[in-house]
Amino acid sequence: MSNPKLRTQVIELYKNLLHLGKEYPKGYPYFRDRCKAAFLKNKDVKDEEEIKMLIFRGEFVIKELEALYMLRKYRTLKKRYYENDS
Repeated sequence: MSNPKLRTQVIELYKNLLHLGKEYPKGYPYFRDRCKAAFLKNKDVKDEEEIKMLIFRGEFVIKELEALYMLRKYRTLKKRYYENDS
């Protein structure tokens, strides 16, 4: 990776994913190992366009994790305020 801007984006993406993984339902070690494996799998990519696509995919994963956490938060709040709806 010759472009320092892309390198910075990749490192920032990795840090953000690790931060979001602290609340992952299967646990942080599971998430960390999967995240690390995904980044190591793509460590030899040199094409800048492909790197940008991988960054875009990582940002999509971040959005999906945020949605997952918001849904979990919503369900928890709903359980607190409403009794069994059955």
